[in-house]
Amino acid sequence: MTSFLAAPLDASLRLPSDSGAGLALPSTAKAPARKRAPPPVLSMAIKGSNAPVTSPGQTEQSCSPPPSMLVFSGGTAFNGVVEELKKFTTHVTHVLPVSDDGGSTAEIVRVLGGPAVGDIRSRCVRLADESSVEALAVKRLLGHRLPLDPVHAKAEWYTIVEGENHLWEGVSGPYRETIRAFLVYFQNQILCRSNEHFCFSNGSIGNFFFAGARIFFQSLEAAIFLFSRVSQIPIDSYVLPVICTNDRLTLGCELQNDSIIRGQNQISHPLVSEYPGEFSHCVNKVFPAVNPTVLEHLSRVQAIVYGMGSLFTSICPSLVLHGVGEIIARQCCLKILILNATHDRETFGMSASDFVVSICNTLNRKHSDPRKTLNFPATMYINYIIVPSGGSIEVDTKALLSLGINRVISVKIMHDEKDRPIYEPKALIQALKQIIISP
Repeated sequence: MTSFLAAPLDASLRLPSDSGAGLALPSTAKAPARKRAPPPVLSMAIKGSNAPVTSPGQTEQSCSPPPSMLVFSGGTAFNGVVEELKKFTTHVTHVLPVSDDGGSTAEIVRVLGGPAVGDIRSRCVRLADESSVEALAVKRLLGHRLPLDPVHAKAEWYTIVEGENHLWEGVSGPYRETIRAFLVYFQNQILCRSNEHFCFSNGSIGNFFFAGARIFFQSLEAAIFLFSRVSQIPIDSYVLPVICTNDRLTLGCELQNDSIIRGQNQISHPLVSEYPGEFSHCVNKVFPAVNPTVLEHLSRVQAIVYGMGSLFTSICPSLVLHGVGEIIARQCCLKILILNATHDRETFGMSASDFVVSICNTLNRKHSDPRKTLNFPATMYINYIIVPSGGSIEVDTKALLSLGINRVISVKIMHDEKDRPIYEPKALIQALKQIIISP
């Protein structure tokens, strides 16, 4: 059975480096915390106030602090609006799962183990500073993916880890040595697994850096702290794993016929060739504890947002953990569901009310141990819904009203490069802004 314990930082850990240089971190039982003021404690009373609208750049001396929110999301769908959200407020806590086992993350987990860091890395890169030439260079480096061809990917990786690739242009000495030190450490960890062949195809440099830091510190939180500092995300923004663990975490799905599907990618994107009985086997079920920092932030933000994303493999896994439903239900704040712009493989045929019921059942843990279930109504978890204008998901108003939800806001959509409907970022953030600060 998997253990979910994160090891504390050692007394005098230093950054690994082929040159011997390093950055000392203090001894602590927890990952190093950024020293800053907590998000402001606000309530729904703000909707009736006459306070001026604030921007992220305004100071406390000139006006009230920007609104604070906590967003549950996956690593892809919500990324498209992060840049626009930063213009409204940077007082945002991003809560992300650590069970994604697709893409280059799957190869890292297969060979080196540990939690999946792809979604967290992706959000950190989106939040990264772009105000200087060096900041842009660091963001470009950590956001880079290697070629799909395994041979070409490996060759390019070696030019990066050896510091000879053009991607290092614009990155100054201190940043260069810090980032390269953990890339070298990641490479050494791969070489230590001589019985495993690591495939660099489509690999993310940011994922490699993140994995190197996590293994070195033996702490997911410490790795997030380092990545956040290197990529210079806003000082009042937080990226939190919903579960703090240094072990591999696998998402499981129990079907109505009692069979089990293991792995997020298998649940969301099953292979056509697989037959139903293939996943019918016994597994050890582990119910890890929620990251206590997530509960702390939930108790003090002005708005809780259920963002766009894969409902059952990205959003719900963060909501089902013990303690999450309890604290959301008792908070007197805005609780906003952003409906997906279209159906996906997990939600085909579902209506808006079906999304609401699924989220509320998850927060109430309806399919868990009967002794640990909750029975809060939908209105304790959701009081606003943002829906796509002209989207494919039915907005069944009568069913929503029967659940007590009568505040539905429609937002216009656009189409991405693959002609898929997505929210228009400015319109979506404007809708959030109206809900949170308009009188």
